[in-house]
Amino acid sequence: MKLYVGNLAYSTTEDELKQIFSEFGTVDSVAVIKDKFSGQSKGFAFVEMPKNSEADTAIKAMNDRLVGGRKLKVNQAQPQRDRPPQRRPRY
Repeated sequence: MKLYVGNLAYSTTEDELKQIFSEFGTVDSVAVIKDKFSGQSKGFAFVEMPKNSEADTAIKAMNDRLVGGRKLKVNQAQPQRDRPPQRRPRY
Protein backbone atom coordinates (compact mmCIF):
# COMPACT_ATOMS: atom_id res chain seq x y z
CA MET A 1 0.00 0.00 0.00
CA LYS A 2 1.26 3.45 -0.88
CA LEU A 3 0.95 6.05 1.88
CA TYR A 4 0.87 9.82 1.53
CA VAL A 5 2.81 11.61 4.28
CA GLY A 6 2.15 15.34 4.37
CA ASN A 7 3.09 18.37 6.45
CA LEU A 8 6.70 17.25 6.69
CA ALA A 9 9.42 19.52 7.98
CA TYR A 10 11.55 20.50 4.99
CA SER A 11 14.59 18.96 6.68
CA THR A 12 13.03 15.47 6.97
CA THR A 13 15.02 12.87 5.02
CA GLU A 14 14.02 9.62 3.35
CA ASP A 15 16.20 7.70 5.82
CA GLU A 16 14.39 9.26 8.77
CA LEU A 17 10.99 8.36 7.34
CA LYS A 18 12.10 4.81 6.58
CA GLN A 19 13.31 4.38 10.15
CA ILE A 20 10.07 5.79 11.61
CA PHE A 21 7.73 3.72 9.42
CA SER A 22 9.82 0.56 9.90
CA GLU A 23 8.50 0.47 13.48
CA PHE A 24 5.20 -0.73 11.97
CA GLY A 25 6.52 -3.24 9.42
CA THR A 26 8.42 -3.62 6.19
CA VAL A 27 9.02 -0.49 4.12
CA ASP A 28 9.61 -1.08 0.40
CA SER A 29 10.41 2.50 -0.55
CA VAL A 30 10.33 6.11 0.60
CA ALA A 31 10.28 9.12 -1.72
CA VAL A 32 10.44 12.68 -0.40
CA ILE A 33 9.08 14.87 -3.18
CA LYS A 34 11.41 17.72 -4.11
CA ASP A 35 11.21 20.79 -6.30
CA LYS A 36 12.88 19.96 -9.60
CA PHE A 37 14.68 23.31 -9.81
CA SER A 38 15.81 24.01 -6.24
CA GLY A 39 15.98 20.44 -4.89
CA GLN A 40 14.11 21.67 -1.77
CA SER A 41 11.57 19.31 -0.22
CA LYS A 42 7.96 20.17 -1.04
CA GLY A 43 6.89 19.00 2.43
CA PHE A 44 5.39 15.65 1.51
CA ALA A 45 6.47 12.11 0.73
CA PHE A 46 5.24 8.68 -0.27
CA VAL A 47 5.99 5.54 1.72
CA GLU A 48 5.27 2.09 0.27
CA MET A 49 4.55 -0.83 2.59
CA PRO A 50 3.79 -4.28 1.11
CA LYS A 51 1.37 -5.47 3.82
CA ASN A 52 -1.93 -3.61 4.08
CA SER A 53 -2.32 -4.52 7.76
CA GLU A 54 1.06 -2.95 8.59
CA ALA A 55 0.26 0.11 6.48
CA ASP A 56 -3.09 0.55 8.27
CA THR A 57 -1.32 0.35 11.63
CA ALA A 58 1.21 2.94 10.47
CA ILE A 59 -1.58 5.30 9.32
CA LYS A 60 -3.35 5.07 12.68
CA ALA A 61 -0.14 5.55 14.65
CA MET A 62 1.49 8.27 12.54
CA ASN A 63 -1.44 10.52 11.54
CA ASP A 64 -1.25 13.69 13.68
CA ARG A 65 2.03 12.52 15.26
CA LEU A 66 4.57 15.26 15.91
CA VAL A 67 7.75 14.77 13.83
CA GLY A 68 10.29 17.54 13.39
CA GLY A 69 7.99 19.98 15.15
CA ARG A 70 5.09 19.37 12.75
CA LYS A 71 1.96 17.20 12.93
CA LEU A 72 2.09 14.69 10.09
CA LYS A 73 -0.90 13.94 7.88
CA VAL A 74 -0.78 10.28 6.87
CA ASN A 75 -3.30 8.43 4.74
CA GLN A 76 -3.56 6.04 1.83
CA ALA A 77 -2.26 7.70 -1.32
CA GLN A 78 -4.76 8.41 -4.06
CA PRO A 79 -3.98 7.47 -7.65
CA GLN A 80 -2.31 10.25 -9.59
CA ARG A 81 -4.75 12.11 -11.81
CA ASP A 82 -3.96 13.11 -15.35
CA ARG A 83 -3.13 16.78 -15.56
CA PRO A 84 -3.56 18.88 -18.67
CA PRO A 85 -0.29 19.91 -20.30
CA GLN A 86 1.21 23.11 -18.95
CA ARG A 87 1.03 26.07 -21.29
CA ARG A 88 4.08 28.25 -21.52
CA PRO A 89 3.58 31.99 -21.64
CA ARG A 90 4.40 33.60 -24.96
CA TYR A 91 6.70 36.58 -24.92
